[in-house]
Amino acid sequence: METLVVDHPLVAHKLTTLRDVRTDSPTFRRLADELVTLLAYEATRDVRVTDVTVETPLTTAHGVRLARPAPLVVPILRAGLGMLDGMTRILPTAEVGFLGMIRDESTLKAQTYATRLPEDLSGRQCYVLDPMLATGGTLAAAVRFLFDRGAQDVTAICLLAAPEGIAHMDEAFRDSGKPIRVVTAALDERLNEQGYIVPGLGDAGDRLYGVV
Repeated sequence: METLVVDHPLVAHKLTTLRDVRTDSPTFRRLADELVTLLAYEATRDVRVTDVTVETPLTTAHGVRLARPAPLVVPILRAGLGMLDGMTRILPTAEVGFLGMIRDESTLKAQTYATRLPEDLSGRQCYVLDPMLATGGTLAAAVRFLFDRGAQDVTAICLLAAPEGIAHMDEAFRDSGKPIRVVTAALDERLNEQGYIVPGLGDAGDRLYGVV
C-alpha cells in the first residue's frame, strides 16, 4: 500500500483552520471542500487516460482524455459527503456511488447500513472519500467491499490519518495484489482511548453537519 502525505503550504493552511475548535460549520464545510480539491489533484495523478487527437483553431494536437469505464467516486456516509463536491470539481466526468458505514463505538468495527453502487466494478478505478483514517476498520471494510465487486484499484482520500489506521490498512491488504493508495493532508500522532485521532480535528461529521 502506498501512502502520500501532501506537503503543500495551502494544504497545511486550510488544515490548520479545520483543526481550530473555533471554526464554525459553514467555514468548516467550505475549507474541507477546498482541501479535498487540492488532495484530489495528487490522488488522480495515476488516473487512466487514452490518447486522442483534436483539432485546434490552427492545426491538430495530440492529447489525452479520461479512459472508460469512468472513475467511480465513493463517499462513505455521512462525513464523506462533505468531500464529494471538492472531488467531483476536479473529476466532473466521474460516476458517484454511495456507501453507508458506521463504526460501532464499543467494538470499533465498521458496519454497512446502505449501498448504492454498481454490482460489477470490473476494471474500475475507485476513489473513496473518508475524512478520518483512524483505526482503519471502516476504510478497510469499504475497500474490501469494492474489491469484492471487481474494482481494479482503489485510492482513499482522507483529511487526516493516524499511524494505527495506516498500519491496519497495510496489514489488511498486504497480500491482496491490488494497488491501494491513501492520500492525506497529514499523518497525526496517535489514537486516543476512544479511537479518535490526536491532535485531530474532532468528529468530522459533527463539525460538517452538526451533532445528530
